[in-house]
Amino acid sequence: METPMAVIPASISWMQAQAASCWNNIPAVLIFLLLLALLLDHVKYRKRSSRFPPGPTPLPFLGNLLLIDLRNPHISLKQLAEKYGTAFSFQVGWHKFVVLSGFKMIKEALGQKAEDFANRPHSPLFNLVGFKKNCEGILMATYSSGWKEQRKFCVSTLKNFGMGKKTLEQKISEEAGYLCSEFKSQAGYPFNPQYLVNNAVGNIICILTFGDRFEYNDETFLKIMHLTEDIMKTLTRNLPQLFISVSWLSYIPGPHHKIKKLYNDITAIVREIVNEHKKTRDPAFRRDFIDAFLEEMEKVQGNPESSFNEQNLIKIIYDLVAAGTETTASTILWGLLKMVLHPEVQKRAHEEIDEVLGRDKTPMMEDQPKMPYTNAVIHEIQRCADIASFAFPYITRQDVEVGKFIIPKRTVIFNHLSSVLKDETMWEKPHQFYPEHFLDANGQFVKREAFLPFSAGRHACPGEPMARMELFIFFTTLLQHFTFSIPENYPRPDEERHFALTVSPSPFQICAIPR
Repeated sequence: METPMAVIPASISWMQAQAASCWNNIPAVLIFLLLLALLLDHVKYRKRSSRFPPGPTPLPFLGNLLLIDLRNPHISLKQLAEKYGTAFSFQVGWHKFVVLSGFKMIKEALGQKAEDFANRPHSPLFNLVGFKKNCEGILMATYSSGWKEQRKFCVSTLKNFGMGKKTLEQKISEEAGYLCSEFKSQAGYPFNPQYLVNNAVGNIICILTFGDRFEYNDETFLKIMHLTEDIMKTLTRNLPQLFISVSWLSYIPGPHHKIKKLYNDITAIVREIVNEHKKTRDPAFRRDFIDAFLEEMEKVQGNPESSFNEQNLIKIIYDLVAAGTETTASTILWGLLKMVLHPEVQKRAHEEIDEVLGRDKTPMMEDQPKMPYTNAVIHEIQRCADIASFAFPYITRQDVEVGKFIIPKRTVIFNHLSSVLKDETMWEKPHQFYPEHFLDANGQFVKREAFLPFSAGRHACPGEPMARMELFIFFTTLLQHFTFSIPENYPRPDEERHFALTVSPSPFQICAIPR
């Protein structure tokens, strides 16, 4: 009879043989797993309804990622729309997305069926910056009671502090004066207007949010502006992780973690401002948005379910600063570019401004109806600038029928706003800069149904009244005081579009000649 010690060498040999066998079978196991993944993907593809929007055939694991230029996704998706129609699908990884295009399709989705397209998809990438229940801000918050509460609060509070009112007009007019002084200081020499315009527009939301404007060289202000720009650029470089709802890529080391650092940096600055407000706040006098929010926090103290908490305040402040600066500033930059590229339009706007305002009267919203051509130019700048090519994504709350298609519950939807502003069935010259789109035969301003630069539906831009006021006052004031031109011996600026969640023009140089 063998002793236990005698059995051990035999056991070791058997285990080594099994291990060698398993190791030799690893390629077979991998092939099996690959075939299984392909089979599951095929079954999933076959199970989709025949009325699901068409799209390119996806590759295993990658989906259609290779078809999308992440530097300019709006171009790639426009090309897919031209091939597959006004509703098409594409896949990233294992996740299906649907893109809706054209005025008719988007009007149905965000108009008649807005409730079905009201929710936002969850992204683990946002977990990196502390997104959780009742702490999601407003831009990318899910369609919840907390989001409804905060949207209502933001709109009413911003109105109370002047949005759409005479008091804010005066603040914008004052800031336009500061911007003109900066332009005048360039003494007619070539300069890039980007940062000056960003600072001027950024100051308006700072007045409402923080209670005061900043000097353009203020260190804190410049950090806020630069961090906001960097966050948007970094988010753009991480679009796949941003919109894949269960992406494991968000949890591994990589460049997307830069978002966390940038967000922590801007959060630290905002928290300092909030803490200073706590020390200096007078409950009898609300200075700004932060004071109003802190007052609401006191009312719900001890209620963990409330969306009025300090983390949410900081996220909402970032949302307001980002949304309130990038969009309007980019539109004004596009406007300056269009003026130097279309001097005949600038000349005609100058004539109307001189006739209605002269060189001394400050432009106000009451002047807008008397200036149909200038108003038409601003609207056409918005249409051509098309700065928000895609609205932030939605996720369907239930199976929904749009057009001839059925889109399943929990499908992520992109609304291609560019396709509305450039819809060939709605605009006479959709691919040209043509202010007459907004003028009738008598030269009077006309509204256009397909003019949706602020999106539509439940998540339409809450700051639209302020943005329209800023665009009119800033643009008209600049044209009142300057003639803009291409610097002598400089090449003609191109109109290449740079995508960073919003679309801005390539950096360009102009001359601002005082009038």
